Amino acid sequence: MTVSGIDVASYQSTDYNTAGLSFVMVKATEGSSYVNPRHAGQVATGRSHGLVVGHYHFVRPGSMTAQATYFLQHAAPKAGEILALDWEDAGVSNADKDAWIKHVQAAAPTHRVILYCNRDFWLNRDHTGFCGDGLWIADPNALAGHPGVTHAWTFHQYSEAGGLDHDVANFASAASLRTWAAKSHPPAYEPFPGAAWFTVGRRSPIVAAMHDRLVAVGCNHYQSSANKDVIGSGDIASYEAWQRKYNTEHHKGWTGSALKWPPGKETWDALKVPNV
Repeated sequence: MTVSGIDVASYQSTDYNTAGLSFVMVKATEGSSYVNPRHAGQVATGRSHGLVVGHYHFVRPGSMTAQATYFLQHAAPKAGEILALDWEDAGVSNADKDAWIKHVQAAAPTHRVILYCNRDFWLNRDHTGFCGDGLWIADPNALAGHPGVTHAWTFHQYSEAGGLDHDVANFASAASLRTWAAKSHPPAYEPFPGAAWFTVGRRSPIVAAMHDRLVAVGCNHYQSSANKDVIGSGDIASYEAWQRKYNTEHHKGWTGSALKWPPGKETWDALKVPNV
């Protein structure tokens, strides 16, 4: 399944029809001296109608760092908006293409950064296969959602009917596109699952991650690492050792059940079990 969208530039109106659309890609800049005069208005229309908004830069030969900086300055993307490199100039090398994307990824780490190019560029000019967070492929000779490339694609520009570039995104729903665009990350550490979760015999990769953290913090009371993804007596002994260590180091003054299994939220959060 796919969802529909369009892409617009200065020769399209700021008051485009958004009926049936889930996203819009708007040209922001070109090279290091051109700004689409309708960019702000076209973006505002997309935002006001609840579309996922993307901003794209038409790359020209020259400094990729300067062009990336210029693009970000003028695009001024909000959270959850997509950033794209429009690669159509044969004077821009593969290395330059890759450098621009990587620079923008580093400068705007909370945004998806993708590559737009036509089918010929992708098949015959691209030699690195690098497209950042996704490939936006232009192939107007293919049916919507069926571009003539074997590489996984995220967006397909399939038509120019009616003076508009029409696209589809490879998502089951507008909601899933929005979630992807928001680049939501899981927490760095596993959230406390609740005391009742810690039952003997429970199998989970979280248990294995806990095992490794307890060993790393010097609370290793395991007889072996076999079946370390299953809660057992070694986990209980090791975690209680961690509770005692935490109690001492942080002068908590805990006694009795406060130092016994199952884990509590405070010591769990302090253990910093990596997200799995």
